[in-house]
Amino acid sequence: MATPIYIIEEEKLRRNLSLIASVAREADVEIILAFKAFALWKTFPIFREYIGSTTASSLSEACLAVEKFGAKAHTFSPAYTEDEIDTIVRCSSHLTFNSLSQYDRFHSRVEGKASIGLRVNPEYSEVGTMLYNPCAPGTRFGITADKLPDILPSGVEGFHCHCHCESGADVLERTLVHIEDKFARWFPQLKWLNLGGGHLMTRKDYDVPRLISILKGLHERYPWLHIILEPGSAFAWQTGPLVSHVVDIVEDKGIRTAILDVSFTCHMPDCLEMPYMPEVRGAKISPVPSEGGECLPDSDARRPSSPLGRSGEVFLYRLGGNSCLSGDFMSSWCFDHELQVGEEIIFEDMIHYTTVKTCMFNGITHPAIGMLHTDGRLEMLREFFYEDYRERMD
Repeated sequence: MATPIYIIEEEKLRRNLSLIASVAREADVEIILAFKAFALWKTFPIFREYIGSTTASSLSEACLAVEKFGAKAHTFSPAYTEDEIDTIVRCSSHLTFNSLSQYDRFHSRVEGKASIGLRVNPEYSEVGTMLYNPCAPGTRFGITADKLPDILPSGVEGFHCHCHCESGADVLERTLVHIEDKFARWFPQLKWLNLGGGHLMTRKDYDVPRLISILKGLHERYPWLHIILEPGSAFAWQTGPLVSHVVDIVEDKGIRTAILDVSFTCHMPDCLEMPYMPEVRGAKISPVPSEGGECLPDSDARRPSSPLGRSGEVFLYRLGGNSCLSGDFMSSWCFDHELQVGEEIIFEDMIHYTTVKTCMFNGITHPAIGMLHTDGRLEMLREFFYEDYRERMD
């Protein structure tokens, strides 16, 4: 395959969806898809076989829910605007306000048209990366308990609370202690509780029985509450790679860089933001990078103790993107052979978040998007050309 491409694998997607649907059924909760992590709408007919709703965080996502998923969205935005609120309401079954001032400004245009919620902040989160921690000090998300009146404002039917990022069931269990401690006294006034996203129930080591038990316990304590979870990553976790190619190999100061036909900053932004080292098929992440994150030259004595190749020789490369950003690279990976121009470099697990956060910075050619069906057929869902870049600049 000559072009770079994201490939979503139908079999793996259905496996995730089946697990998520079984959790929702056994725990008697509603689990919905967060568009911020996955919005490839040509796959929505598959999703509709397993779930009934989605969550949106903008006007465009709310419109996508109605137009392409076929159901109104559970919508949350940090700030609704005068020119968008009425359209968002028309596309929403639930609408959550981030602050009491936003509620005061717009609630009269929502009441009777969508179920109103307030986002609350329990002031507790185990997310270690501050960039992704919604409860970090000074956060712009949610209302703390000390700011809520004893009687909730007119029309408020639910609380929304998001505290997780690719977290386990044990984290939810500990977080619920804080949520209930701070906000349970308002639960008798509510109809629903949205526990947000970040519940990575499709990860291999996730304790699914524990999650179900936690949610059942929550039901027993508050049987009148409809419980909602809105993960994003869990739906598309490990459902497909980004296939790229080596277009050149350069060397400076003993550091070899394989330049690819994809870009970290354009096509894999979370790798640089989080940051995290993605898995590359047929390679191992070097456990001993040199100072400053530079990859080690092949002659360095501190090579991994278990080389990949039969000969015992390993080849260390930094992988570089094809944009003009100096920092568009990551290092380093060990291969069992010398990389060659034209060779495929396959980044695993590149469907969730990556496909919605890509950009056309520098006019870099965007990877195509394909679906590998269960019958082995590769369907091209979308290819990108110069016209796509030009229209974004119009």
